[in-house]
Amino acid sequence: MRDIDKEEVEKSMTKRAKQARIIRKIVMISLLVIVIAIAGILAGGYMYVQSAIGPQEEEAEGQIVEIPIGSSTAQIGEILEEENIIQNGTFFRYYVRYQNEGGFQAGEYELSRAMDLDEIIEELKEGRIDEEPEIIFTIPEGYWLESIVETVAEYTPHEVEDIMDVIQDQEYVEGLIDRYDILTDDILDEEIRYAFEGYFFPSRYDFYEEDPSIEEVVELMLDRTEDVLGDYEEQMADTNLTIHELLTLSSIVEREAQQDEDRPLIAGVLFNRLDEDMRLQVDPTVSYALGEHQYMTTFDHTAEDSPYNTYMYGGLPPSPIASPGRDSIEAVLNPEDSSYLYFYARYNGEVIYNETYEEHNRVHQEYRHEWVEGGGDQEEEAE
Repeated sequence: MRDIDKEEVEKSMTKRAKQARIIRKIVMISLLVIVIAIAGILAGGYMYVQSAIGPQEEEAEGQIVEIPIGSSTAQIGEILEEENIIQNGTFFRYYVRYQNEGGFQAGEYELSRAMDLDEIIEELKEGRIDEEPEIIFTIPEGYWLESIVETVAEYTPHEVEDIMDVIQDQEYVEGLIDRYDILTDDILDEEIRYAFEGYFFPSRYDFYEEDPSIEEVVELMLDRTEDVLGDYEEQMADTNLTIHELLTLSSIVEREAQQDEDRPLIAGVLFNRLDEDMRLQVDPTVSYALGEHQYMTTFDHTAEDSPYNTYMYGGLPPSPIASPGRDSIEAVLNPEDSSYLYFYARYNGEVIYNETYEEHNRVHQEYRHEWVEGGGDQEEEAE
């Protein structure tokens, strides 16, 4: 019996050793395949990048390419791709952003497929044009979309109703979501008043034709927002915020702060409240819920049943409540740490911060009383 057991053990060990060798071979082959695949992907990626950056042909004749005034980086990339000068317009946009390039000039350029991207970029920075714009208008920071539309209607041949029809057209909105990185399905939420609220960047806009289409005006404003937010891609990657959330918080900061030094502090208070699972209770959201600007928010106002009313509902409102500028966006991306949970923004621009509700309520009562005595037009309350 012992000899039989010994023989069976030896057979079992031999079998296991053979299986182990087979498994090791399989593992080694699998690892080799994975390594080769990764190397192939890296090599392919490197070759694609090199081909996109380098000349598309060794020798090629120059051709005239026109870059219209007011063109964004994205639009320039599209033009160059359509003219077959470069391989990919989207790659051009990201490469320009990575290289921190800008200052492109409108005009006519002689470009060719024999030029690499760096040569094309340098060429685009040299152009000059003396043409005067036909239309100029400026969108200030903190404007509601309705005010932006009124400004566009004032300076262009288009009526407010026609502009609103375009920007509220569901098919048009969904089509733009496919084209713009900054636009997501977040703007399709049924609770949102206007899909593009907060997405038209406050800036000066120049048009060199007398009658730009409504779509051209809308898309130039979106282009400007996409270009600006592109400058903060790395910072946004370090946060848990979506673009929609970033613009929403930034719009609240924009409407609350009159002084630049207050923006990071106010942003910090908003984050503190969200971390404590407190309602934001900020007055500009109530004004937006009511659809009219208020100098003083009353208890009746805070009873307005709207998803934008942050006295009634927790978390962020469903969308931005205005168009924020760079300073407010940067404040949300770089909030100032503090233990404050409350602030009171006076009409004269001063902001008073407090850690407890008792302190805040004392300030609130003091300046509310001053506001009433002053005839009701001296202070604007904000919590």
